[in-house]
Amino acid sequence: MNKKLIPLILLSSTLLVACNEEKTNDNGNSAVATVSKEDAVAVVNGIYISKASLDTLDAELAQRSQGQSFPKEQLVEELVQRELLVQDATQKKLDQTPEFTERLETIRKSLLSQVAVQNYLKSNTITDAELEAEYKKNAGKAGTEYKARHILVKTEDEAKQIIVELNKGADFVELAKTKSTGPSGPQGGDLGWFTADQMVGPFSEATIALEDGKYTTESVQTKFGWHIILKEGTREQTPPPFESVKEQIRPALQRQKMQAFLDSLRSQAKVEILLAKPAEQEIVVTPEAAPTEIIEVIEEKTMEIVSDDGEAIAEVVEIEVTKVTAEGSEVVADESKKATEKATEASDAATKAVDTLTQ
Repeated sequence: MNKKLIPLILLSSTLLVACNEEKTNDNGNSAVATVSKEDAVAVVNGIYISKASLDTLDAELAQRSQGQSFPKEQLVEELVQRELLVQDATQKKLDQTPEFTERLETIRKSLLSQVAVQNYLKSNTITDAELEAEYKKNAGKAGTEYKARHILVKTEDEAKQIIVELNKGADFVELAKTKSTGPSGPQGGDLGWFTADQMVGPFSEATIALEDGKYTTESVQTKFGWHIILKEGTREQTPPPFESVKEQIRPALQRQKMQAFLDSLRSQAKVEILLAKPAEQEIVVTPEAAPTEIIEVIEEKTMEIVSDDGEAIAEVVEIEVTKVTAEGSEVVADESKKATEKATEASDAATKAVDTLTQ
């Protein structure tokens, strides 16, 4: 049998189960409290390890390893080795050291904060009426989408010459394929459907002002160069059906309720921040060192809040923003803006919730 300690040996809830099942007697040794031999999977120096401990360890490992299962024999061996370590630490009175006491208090506070979150969310469940109201509020924000093509060139003179050719009847798609310097050129300058906020300002304004089927008779300058824009269509965004997004709305409402609860606790408490703020350091960028463009790459990470029975009852979203430099590239559709707006409502509440859970 493989007797190596498996990952996540210090799963807190398993330790809590062990604490509930055992008590410490006057001489510091663990003594059997409620576990009988019939309910045990092993015995270590007279201390029974319960079937419940095995089931808890199995469930938690499966959850953290995305459903991967481990042999029961390996899990039992894990619990045996853990009990041996506990007995050794107790015998050496390691549980009486200041370091142990401090870490135990940190774990206790962390678990209590998670239990408080779970208790509040269970006591303040989201109703279908609340979900539908939130859906209707956001569905009303659906905006207008535009479909366009463009030809991107480096100089205004080049753009003027292309407009002359278009006025003489040249095909826009073919000109884009042969003359556009942007990455959409091989596709005839096709940018697909987009909203105004996904484009740089001058490009959006020129597109909106155009009639469908018309192109700009004057070139449009942006930081990427000179554009000739062909507007192919306009449509109103259609929100998805309520039932299809109902469960996607729930976590956002749970975060809103949780944040309101935290705000109420904060308003009733006397809080004084003693940590001094770090001095702000001015960053000077010389023109030679300034990048052509900074693009924000946004990554969304989700952490589930799980109830005692293993059910995911909420999720906390963390937004990680990385800035990268783009030299001489065409970036008309700014996807980072779209991602930022999608995450705006969640980011502030999520950050505070994560801080609360990890204290």
